Amino acid sequence: MARPPRFEHVRWLGDKRTQRVHDLDHTVAGCRLDELVASGQFATFGPDRLAEARNRGYRPHRRCADLPSSGG
Repeated sequence: MARPPRFEHVRWLGDKRTQRVHDLDHTVAGCRLDELVASGQFATFGPDRLAEARNRGYRPHRRCADLPSSGG
């Protein structure tokens, strides 16, 4: 699955509606990122790390971010 436009330098993209964070380096069709970006209900994190997303209350999306290699 291709990375959404405008997010070339972002790895973690949060869905404000579900409080789930997606790993843009490991997305799958079930992530439905086109729908998320179109809704405008997303968040990016600084620093761009899973730990920062978790600090803000986001949980890893089970299909793309809950992988052993997605630590960071």
